[in-house]
Amino acid sequence: MTAQDGARARTHLVKDPDWWRGAVIYQIYPRSFQDSNGDGIGDLRGIVRRLPHVASLGADAVWISPFFTSPMKDFGYDVSDYCDVDPMFGTLADFDAVIETAHGLGLKVMIDLVLSHTSDRHPWFVESRASRDNARANWYVWADPKPDGTPPNNWLSIFGGPAWQWDGRRMQYYLHNFLREQPDLNFHEPEVQAALLEVARFWLERGVDGFRLDTINFYFCDKELRDNPALPPEERNSTIAPAVNPYNWQQHIHDKNRPENIEFLKKLRAVMDEYTAAAVGEVGDAQRGLEILGEYTAGDDRMQMCYAFELLSGTRPSAARVAEVMAHFAAVAPDGWATWAYSNHDVVRHVTRWNLSAPAQRAFTTLLMCLRGSACIYQGEELGLPEADVAFEDLKDPYGIEFWPEFKGRDGCRTPMVWDPEALNGGFSEAARPWLPVPAEHLPHAVAAEEADPAALVHHYRRAIAFRHAHPALMKGSLENLRAEGEVLIFTRRLGEEEIFFALNMSDAPATIAPPEGDWTPIGEELNSAHPGVDGNLHLAHWQPCILLRRPGGSGE
Repeated sequence: MTAQDGARARTHLVKDPDWWRGAVIYQIYPRSFQDSNGDGIGDLRGIVRRLPHVASLGADAVWISPFFTSPMKDFGYDVSDYCDVDPMFGTLADFDAVIETAHGLGLKVMIDLVLSHTSDRHPWFVESRASRDNARANWYVWADPKPDGTPPNNWLSIFGGPAWQWDGRRMQYYLHNFLREQPDLNFHEPEVQAALLEVARFWLERGVDGFRLDTINFYFCDKELRDNPALPPEERNSTIAPAVNPYNWQQHIHDKNRPENIEFLKKLRAVMDEYTAAAVGEVGDAQRGLEILGEYTAGDDRMQMCYAFELLSGTRPSAARVAEVMAHFAAVAPDGWATWAYSNHDVVRHVTRWNLSAPAQRAFTTLLMCLRGSACIYQGEELGLPEADVAFEDLKDPYGIEFWPEFKGRDGCRTPMVWDPEALNGGFSEAARPWLPVPAEHLPHAVAAEEADPAALVHHYRRAIAFRHAHPALMKGSLENLRAEGEVLIFTRRLGEEEIFFALNMSDAPATIAPPEGDWTPIGEELNSAHPGVDGNLHLAHWQPCILLRRPGGSGE
């Protein structure tokens, strides 16, 4: 792609530099979206083929998980070349086709940048580990052992065991917050920062509209390598790592979440601003996720948006819990912007995780599209796909293999998309055996089957997304009057002259609440929104919303 081609690919961005605020972002996990060449693994050409489905939902953007050159120890999150496509997924020309097709469909393209660490096969690390005095010797986090030969501190890896790996060539340990094949870059080294900013620029020049930034709070570690303090047992949780992993037993104040990170994020934002691009950062922290989100999105010189893990929890959120999360976010991030998600490639699909009935699935979808912030939906979520039960012999995820059977890993949410219930492998691949098996129970949820069923969940997603886009207050407005009355979540969204009252019964039993004062008009009939009863109260069936509109002069008309 020439510079002229890159400029042409970016022209659509000039119209609305604020496109990301309130956007609906559809996550694509390339290995499992669509196989175009019959090798059993999804690829970029497959994405090109299926982008019309994403556009038909009304999504504003796609987030594409890593497709860079990689040994695939962690399925692309171990990058060995930031500026090329792994042959498994295709070529740079195939990626250009993704950009062209997406933009032609009105979709922005965000790609998953993994900046905190590389593969141990990346040329940078190969050079760094060769000696203590080469040009890149300081590009990774190296440390001498303690006098007894043990690691320099008590830091732990998310994937189990110490976060330090001994290297006999340098006679030092290197840091890896994830797999030992994923050494952590040393962001205290200015040349590392400069190199990574050039990586961002490379993809922006090819026409990408922004980034999803993996493990954004892991970039810096404490320069003095101080021990993490213990976390009291009552504060431990399994948001980031399974409960069987002692990673949850520490306060991670020195191995991540460092204040130095802010200055690097400002540098990255400056590069993105040259291209009117946007980013959403993944904040992986169980105790301070929302606070860090607020820090990273404050003002207009850091990241545009981040997401934390509060709605990726294992326990189904109640009305009180959602109100608590939204109130906490408003308190700690008054100037910030969140992206909310229920599912992604790292957690059990929320239909299974929260044991949702069909009405509850629709209700949570409606809620997601009415919350303040941007929204991210994970491929297959719009079909109501449940978590797949992957047998141990079929597991590919090293995380699951390490902690089986107490923790089965992430393969259950990564099985292939199903497109046609009558086709081999649900239409995902013509291979005899795809990289992960296609569960038989997913086939009735295939896109073709749901498209033919007017009552299917996919149509509700379309209606909910279209409803969001039709109301500026839902896209970019404030969230006010937040509260839970029993099992009913209540809030108001406001922008300019548009005010929307939202109530959702988040239970299996009917509920009654008083209506808001004033003259309101019922809207959202396509989302099963309740009307005020003849007694003036709002009578909500199980998992039913009520959405009302008011405009100036006391009229909802």
